[in-house]
Amino acid sequence: MMMMIKKNLKSLSFELQKSRYVSSSKIPFLSFHTNPQNHNNKDIQVDAIYNIISNSTSSQNLKQSLKSTGVFLSNDLIDKVLKRVRFSHGNPLQALDFFNLTANRRGFYHSSNSLDTMLYILGRSRKFDHIWDVLIDIKRKDRNLITPRTLQVVLGRVAKVCSVRMTVESFWKFKRLVPVFDTSCFNALLRTLCQEKSMNDARNVYHHLKKGFRPNLQTFNILLSGWKSSEEAELFYDEMKEMGVKPDIVTYNSLIDVFCKGRELEKAYGVVAKMREEDISPDVITYTSIIGGLGLVGQPDKARDLLKEMKEHGCYPDVAAYNAVIRNYCIAKRLDAAYSLMAEMESKGMSPNATSYNLFFRVFYWSNDLRNSWDFYGRMMDAGCLPNTQSCMFLIKLFKRHEKVEMALQLWNDMVEKGFGSYILVSDVLLDLLCDMGKLVEAEKCFLQMVEKGHKPSNVSFRRIKVLMELANKHDAIRNLSEKMAIFGSSIRAPESMDEKECSDPVPSL
Repeated sequence: MMMMIKKNLKSLSFELQKSRYVSSSKIPFLSFHTNPQNHNNKDIQVDAIYNIISNSTSSQNLKQSLKSTGVFLSNDLIDKVLKRVRFSHGNPLQALDFFNLTANRRGFYHSSNSLDTMLYILGRSRKFDHIWDVLIDIKRKDRNLITPRTLQVVLGRVAKVCSVRMTVESFWKFKRLVPVFDTSCFNALLRTLCQEKSMNDARNVYHHLKKGFRPNLQTFNILLSGWKSSEEAELFYDEMKEMGVKPDIVTYNSLIDVFCKGRELEKAYGVVAKMREEDISPDVITYTSIIGGLGLVGQPDKARDLLKEMKEHGCYPDVAAYNAVIRNYCIAKRLDAAYSLMAEMESKGMSPNATSYNLFFRVFYWSNDLRNSWDFYGRMMDAGCLPNTQSCMFLIKLFKRHEKVEMALQLWNDMVEKGFGSYILVSDVLLDLLCDMGKLVEAEKCFLQMVEKGHKPSNVSFRRIKVLMELANKHDAIRNLSEKMAIFGSSIRAPESMDEKECSDPVPSL
C-alpha cells in the first residue's frame, strides 16, 4: 500500500483510460471534451493522503504513514484533503485523527476553512461531542478562527436533526466561543433556520431575538430569500424600509425570486423596472429567476429568448442560467431543445455541471429510459463531471427496475473509486438488487467495500444478505459480516435516519 502511494506521489501524469461506457447515437447534439484524470501534483498528493487516512488503523499508524510519504502538509493541502473526505463521505473519526495530528505540530494553526470542513464532517455523522471538543481546543489556540461561518456550519448540522429550541441553545453557546457575538452571528442563526427548518421558524426567532441585536441589510436579505408567499416577503420588505435600511440587488433579487415562484411575473417585472430607476442593473441571478418563472407559466421559448436579451444588456448567462432554461424544456418534455442548449453552453466554454446532467437523469428515470440514462452517465464520467447523490439514486433505481446488475456494479465501483454519491442510500438499492438476482458474492464484496470506507450498511441490507448466506451455509462469511457491523456499535446511525431522541443533548456545558 505504502509503495503504491509513494509511486503515485512521484508520478505527475496518468495515461488516459478508455471509457467503459458504451456510447449511444441516440443523443446526437452533445460533443463533450473528454479530459479524465487530468491531475496535477497537488491532486496526486491529495489522493495519496486521503488513501492513507482511509486505511489508517490507529492514530499512531496514521502518524507513521504520513511521515513516511515525506509530503509537507501545508494549510492548502490539508484543506483540500479534508474537502476530499467531506465530498467522499469519508470516515469522520479518521478525519478527526488527521486534523488533530496536524494541529499538534509546533507553531501550526489550521485555517478557518479547514476548521469549518472538519466540523461539517463531524456534524454530518452527528458527532456533536467531538464538535464542541474541537471548538474548545481551537478557542484556546486562536479563537479568531471561529467565525460566523463556523457558527452556521455547526448550527446547520444541529438544526438538521434537532428542534428549533436546541438549535437556538447551540447558538447561545457560541457566545463564549466567537471573538465577537454580534449581528453577523444572529444572521448565521437566521440563515440556518431558513435553510434547515422553515421560514416561519426563522420569522419567529427573528421577532423574539431582534431586540438583542441590530438587524442590518444582510438580516433582511436572509429573511426575504426563502418565502413561498409573496405576502410574507413584502411584509419584511416594508419593515426593512421602515427601519431605514436601503435595499440592494440581493434584496430585489429575493423579491423577484418569490414573485416568479408564485407565478406573479408582472410584479417581478415591476421590481426590475424599480431597480433600473435606482441605477441597479439586473444581474445573472435576476434573469435566472425570471427564466424559472417563465417555465412555471409554460413559456420555455420566451425563457430561451431571455438568454439573448440579457446579453444585450451586458449580462452574460452562466451555467445556472442555462440550467434554468434546460429545466424548462425538460419539464415540457422537449428534449431536443434541451440537448441543443447543453451543446450551446459548452460551445461557449461552459462545462455542464452535475445539476445539468441531473435534469436529464430525472426525465430518463420517469420515462423508464435505460439506454439514454446509461449513455448520459458515460458521457458525464468521460467529461470528468461526477454525479450528485440524486443522480446516483435515479440511476441505481433504474438499473434495479431493469435488473441490470453489471450497470449497477459499474456505478458502485465508480463511487468507491472516485468518491461521489451517498454509499448509504445507493447501497440499500444495490444490495437489494444483488440479493434479488442471487448475486451473493457481489453483495458481500459491496458490503465489505462500504465498511472499509467507514460507512455502516443498513440493518435491512445486512439481514437480507445474512438470510441468503444462511441458505448457502456460508457461516464463516456471516460471522465476518457480523463482526464488521459490530465495529459501528449501536450509537451510529445512517445520517438519513437520525431521530430527535439522539439530539437530546447536542450542546454540553462549555
